[in-house]
Amino acid sequence: MRALAWLLWALAASAWADQPEPYDARVVRVFDGDTVWVQPAAGGRWRKLRLDGIDAPEICQTGGLAARDALAERVLGEMVQVTERASDDYGRGIVRLTSRGDDINRWLVQSGYAWAHRWRGRGPYTGAEDAARRDRRGLFADETPQPPRDFRRQHGPCANPPRALSAVR
Repeated sequence: MRALAWLLWALAASAWADQPEPYDARVVRVFDGDTVWVQPAAGGRWRKLRLDGIDAPEICQTGGLAARDALAERVLGEMVQVTERASDDYGRGIVRLTSRGDDINRWLVQSGYAWAHRWRGRGPYTGAEDAARRDRRGLFADETPQPPRDFRRQHGPCANPPRALSAVR
């Protein structure tokens, strides 16, 4: 029994050790409602990041520009804390952004600018989405908003998407 407890502790400790440390960065570009570019405060290359646990409308989809603009108004040019969980198939870091103590991913969902990812009906932001739906905020003012994955299946990628908003001139 002790050996099993030790093994479980060791596995958990190694998983925590593999997680990169959060870092501070300035948001230099907002591409859409769930994708940003940052410049790490410690220097180095810009990083393209995908916000974890959410899915904002495609930029050419109803609500897409509003989501991008809301995210840009909130963080563009600002210092944020980046907590990276993984990388996606496109090499983007999958992250949680925190600004002035606020979880920006949660804020986007609870304000009605994005859907919460759900795994077996649960996820870190499902309660925020439920509240946005109940209060008919943002996307959820529409009776049947179309999730981005369904929009992409039906329409494919956006042709000629608008340029990203940039803090860099």
